[in-house]
Amino acid sequence: MPTAKNLAIWMDHSNAHLVEFTGVPITMNILHNSERHQPSEFYRKIGDVIKNYEEVLLFGPTNAKTELLNILRADHHFEKIKLETKECDKMTQNEQHTFVKNYFLHNL
Repeated sequence: MPTAKNLAIWMDHSNAHLVEFTGVPITMNILHNSERHQPSEFYRKIGDVIKNYEEVLLFGPTNAKTELLNILRADHHFEKIKLETKECDKMTQNEQHTFVKNYFLHNL
């Protein structure tokens, strides 16, 4: 049986830290929003990455995750992807990895 493709994204309106979960979280990339007053291109870039996953957790301290979730749920390309949001504070990279690991291990 293939391993589920899981992705977690810690995000605010400036950055998105993409963490792929394969048993040991690996930070894949950090996307930066250079046009903070116009987030549509930032959200489109994140959406292009999300299309390759089966389950995606959006987490972070601002409402950026909810804004993105609403955009994704309105697009039929994302209807088969399990999407969830979690509220959390600013985190170090190690804290993000621990959060992601705990989330996906408890949701297996």
